[in-house]
Amino acid sequence: MVTTPPPPVLNPQTWQWQDHTICYTVAGTGQPLLLIHGFGASIGHWRHNIPVLAAAGYQVYALDLLGFGGSDKPALDYTVELWVEQIKDFWAAKIQRPMVMVGNSIGGLLSLMVMADSPELTQGGILLNCAGGLNHRPDELNLPLRVVMGLFTKFVSSPLTGPFLFNQVRQKGRIKNTLYQVYCDRAAVTDDLVDLLYQPACDRGAQQVFASVLTAPPGPSPAELLPQIQQPLLVLWGEADPWTPISGSKLYQDQPTITFHPIPNAGHCPHDEAPDRVNPLILDWLATQFSPSP
Repeated sequence: MVTTPPPPVLNPQTWQWQDHTICYTVAGTGQPLLLIHGFGASIGHWRHNIPVLAAAGYQVYALDLLGFGGSDKPALDYTVELWVEQIKDFWAAKIQRPMVMVGNSIGGLLSLMVMADSPELTQGGILLNCAGGLNHRPDELNLPLRVVMGLFTKFVSSPLTGPFLFNQVRQKGRIKNTLYQVYCDRAAVTDDLVDLLYQPACDRGAQQVFASVLTAPPGPSPAELLPQIQQPLLVLWGEADPWTPISGSKLYQDQPTITFHPIPNAGHCPHDEAPDRVNPLILDWLATQFSPSP
């Protein structure tokens, strides 16, 4: 199966999971952190964060979820539960110590699920513009948009129209336009970033992954998961995110045990768009919770 390697600066490695090849990276020593990307992204999306966190005295792991990045893209039913299983097995194989999970978008939701389901694996969590579900729930969309999304999902899933539509969605120009919608700083939308999202979309099986994810159930909501979580949480939120608007962050701001920081002039991926502001917030919070290695 052809897959796309991440940028060489991240020193990619592979791990076999359920007969599938999974791409991951690890850097540094000390308290383990596990970074989980969002929909369509990969470990390369953390390229501005991994070196900084590792240099500060943490052992930083980042994992390509099955179906994305340099990991295999088999024909499966993709769900948040599948990825949670992958994350737990990766922890058992590679980390084996209580970790801090760091997740963007869907990666944030997966972090909450692992923290709630297997608290012994984690010491805390850091959420960046956490998704409310793998997909929008029908009641979250107004009627016209609900119909449009329903039709789009139907056509994307069709073996007749799905490949054509996916080929349109994955064009570099469309990827760049989408990034312009969710990044405030257009200078952060570089050719390297576009390639980071485009190349894995050319892998065999990528279209089937896309269709499966769009038709998958949304999974548990953060509101359902938060009451189960006892570990400390840092929540960072790009204020200009149109996909997960900051109005949805009130759920976290209402919790006295959660540290919350809005990130002005940043969108859905503040760790990539504004790493110079996000990295210090992460390191400051980690220092208050854990002692990094000297």
